[in-house]
Amino acid sequence: MLEHGGRLRAAAQHYGIDQADWLDLSTGIAPWSWPVPDIPQRAWARLPETDDGLEAAACAYYGAPQVLSVPGSQAAIQALPRVRSAGRVGVLSPCYAEHAHAWRKSGFMVREVGEHEVDYFLDSLDVLVVVNPNNPTGLHLSAERLLEWHARLAERGGWLVVDEAFMDNTPPLSLAAETWRIGLIVLRSFGKFFGLAGVRLGFVLAEPGLLRLLAQEVGPWAVSGPTRILGQACLRDREGQVQQRLRTDQARDRLVALLESYGLAPQGGCALFQWLVTAEAQAIYEFCARRGVLLRLFEGLTPEASSLRFGLPLDEADWRRLHTVLFEYRKESPWPR
Repeated sequence: MLEHGGRLRAAAQHYGIDQADWLDLSTGIAPWSWPVPDIPQRAWARLPETDDGLEAAACAYYGAPQVLSVPGSQAAIQALPRVRSAGRVGVLSPCYAEHAHAWRKSGFMVREVGEHEVDYFLDSLDVLVVVNPNNPTGLHLSAERLLEWHARLAERGGWLVVDEAFMDNTPPLSLAAETWRIGLIVLRSFGKFFGLAGVRLGFVLAEPGLLRLLAQEVGPWAVSGPTRILGQACLRDREGQVQQRLRTDQARDRLVALLESYGLAPQGGCALFQWLVTAEAQAIYEFCARRGVLLRLFEGLTPEASSLRFGLPLDEADWRRLHTVLFEYRKESPWPR
């Protein structure tokens, strides 16, 4: 199993701090969770049915012609290699590590390429996987550039897989409306933007033939009845979505300003996290963790290549706590020169 953020229980045990006493900024999940509607008893008692309106709500929200609901986009990441018989896979890296891991686990040769290497290697690939906006770097790629890559791949039966897990704040950048195209696959995560990662819901946007193959891999009743009701309530709540975009955008700007005030200007990010490359990454991570503030550490081959991801604080108490721990860190550690 690969390492991920959100492993609060392990951190609590390692540092000897009760779980309730932590400020967990290690994930890219919105700290404001949608209210959970009343779930009828029948949703718990009966098998879920796929004509209840969830997929229609998702199509309207994403602007996609058709979708497949899955128990988290992670399930789709693992299933996609199983519906492709062979080929060479490129993954635009660094990115969410489960993508390369899933393709390698299924026996594919995987080449991890940088942004400026894609055009050079693309004609030697059968599948290209891109996370947009990227996790953890926050890189945003234009729809025009991605569709150009897709066209080159599709000419020879290739796929472009675009993981849009952090796209909800920037819908104009999404390729959701273009997923009628053969060989274009978009993955959407529900839990991050809506602050409900625990419900395990995601969607695959692609042409109908591919969605049928994926549905066979995922199997029947993949998304529970209660989750389907909750998903519809969130996807149809337009007013709540506007509010969520506003407060996450504001929190992003505040987080950037706070980090910059301590000489820790982020190199990238999106509405739900900021990414900092620094030789101080390990030291900052340990200093914060010993004080009950959990960040996401990405260890590089050298200290200079290591990085941190900061999620969004929930309220003023959390903001003050992050400010305090960074202030204390700077008192003990000299400013970078």
